[in-house]
Amino acid sequence: MSRKLKKGYYVKGQFVAEGSALDLEYKRELKGTDEPTRTDLKRESTELQKLGEDLLTLRPDLMVKLGLPDKLVDGVAEAKRITNFEGKRRQMQFIGKQMRLLTPEQIEAIRATLVEQHMPSAQETMLLHQTEMWRDRLIAEEDALGQWLNVSPSTDSQQLRSLIRQARKDAKPEKPGEALRHGRAYRDIYQLVREQLTRAQEQPDAPTSASDGYDGRDT
Repeated sequence: MSRKLKKGYYVKGQFVAEGSALDLEYKRELKGTDEPTRTDLKRESTELQKLGEDLLTLRPDLMVKLGLPDKLVDGVAEAKRITNFEGKRRQMQFIGKQMRLLTPEQIEAIRATLVEQHMPSAQETMLLHQTEMWRDRLIAEEDALGQWLNVSPSTDSQQLRSLIRQARKDAKPEKPGEALRHGRAYRDIYQLVREQLTRAQEQPDAPTSASDGYDGRDT
């Protein structure tokens, strides 16, 4: 018995059966309708599912700030607790369904908050610059150590002196014209300075500016 051929047509070499999802999508496009196609809906659903997964990485304070529905917030909290693979998969499906109930404004707010979480704060950026500046000065300037100890007297001065000597030794090129090298001591100075500056920031009365203790003289 011969197999009955399906009715349809070809588009760019691809057979499109009448009544199929692709057929309906093409017909909607020909009518110029604004209704979302099945492909559009699937893509949107996938994006919301991924956004729901990203919510699991959001800091608690930012989650509260968003003011999302309780079902979604509780669902995210439950998903964090679940370790079983199948249980986790079902819970993420639940979160995906809750995501599809959100307004466009709520979805955009989630995206913006996730971006905000991954951006360094102004304080963190300043700390980075201060740390790099002090590290470079400590290695390059003879009097920088004394100025640093005025800013951070709790520093182990013997350890820092040893690191500075090693960093200067490491930085000397083996051959004339070669670029400066940075060894472990260079990184250890950075870590030490960063820890001290961070500790100072946690103490309101302590100096936190990178220029504290610096007399402004050019070297």
